[in-house]
Amino acid sequence: MRFLRSVENQTLLALGLAVLTGLYWPAFALKIGLVGDVFLRLLKMIIAPLILASVYTSVSGLGSIARVKNLGVKTLIYYLATTSLAVIAGLILVNLIRPGAKAVFLREAPSLKTFTLSDLVLSLIPQNPVKSVAEGEVLPIIFFALAFGLATLSLPKGRQRLLFDFFEALNDALIVLIRWIIYLTPAGVFAIVAKLVAEKGLSPLLELSSYVLTVVLGLFLHAAGTLALLLFLFAREKPWQFFLKVREALLVAFSTASSAATLPISLEVAEEKAGIPKKVAGFVLPLGATVNMDGTALYEAVAAMFIANVCGVELSLGQQILIFLTATLASIGAAGIPSAGLVTMTMVLQTVGLPLEGIGLILAVDRFLDMLRTSVNVWGDLIGARIIARYT
Repeated sequence: MRFLRSVENQTLLALGLAVLTGLYWPAFALKIGLVGDVFLRLLKMIIAPLILASVYTSVSGLGSIARVKNLGVKTLIYYLATTSLAVIAGLILVNLIRPGAKAVFLREAPSLKTFTLSDLVLSLIPQNPVKSVAEGEVLPIIFFALAFGLATLSLPKGRQRLLFDFFEALNDALIVLIRWIIYLTPAGVFAIVAKLVAEKGLSPLLELSSYVLTVVLGLFLHAAGTLALLLFLFAREKPWQFFLKVREALLVAFSTASSAATLPISLEVAEEKAGIPKKVAGFVLPLGATVNMDGTALYEAVAAMFIANVCGVELSLGQQILIFLTATLASIGAAGIPSAGLVTMTMVLQTVGLPLEGIGLILAVDRFLDMLRTSVNVWGDLIGARIIARYT
């Protein structure tokens, strides 16, 4: 069957079968969970060296510090703009729908580590770059790779070439490894989703319905409205056609709920299928996988307002502006791993004086929403790479 020859179509079929398996054969779904864990480990295995190699080669390959400034400023402007628009959309919707305003929830609150601005700043700079690579600390790796790449541009051309050739070869070898892992995507996605449905069922989606509706509607409007419009206006590309080119990365993002785990696939589809230059994709996508969290920022703003409604607290315009600012900032610290946004949300809640215990209210549905918002995060990264490529 020609339909099943592509990994993308195999993955789509695997998603549907996974839901059925989780619902009707949960015992089997739980047993094959190991397959999903292996798939995730394979993806995470190459994240740290891939980020180091791709960011370094992207920066040093630009040839001059002036070109780095040009690409970096454009990337930063795009990320800040789209994240801000996402949070604004979430706040507008949550004020219109008012989820949780008439509800009372009693759940045991989790014990979470608080997240402060100083934690974010310090997390950017590695004390030991080798340790950061070994432990997969994405932000410090990106910081070191950027700094190392900029320092390389200050060297004589001959020495620049020696370092660049080494890291480019390393990056190419990792891309080959990625292609091998991609062939396992249908099996990995099937195991992950089947186990999730077997453990949680579909019932969590029926609870907290107004909250879920607000988040899902906000994510959809941002992805299909704001981001798609930016793609059409600034990259002159039809959103649906671009979606078909990069859909494999979005499917992996949805099933794994991890921007970092999806990064290898994002780089692959961006360069091979979407035709984005390697120097742009290798710079924009690794950075975006960590700091560009449109879906996470929107979710944190909606969740904070939902918790306020459940607690019977009316937030003023000034307090909502604080939520806007802190949700935008906190999303930068949301590492590209499943449910990391729950930790950074403590920063948002503390800013306006809401109880951290309120996070316990949304845990029942968070995994499902995490899958959706991660897909939006990755969609925003890929669109950003396409737009920036056109103006670089």
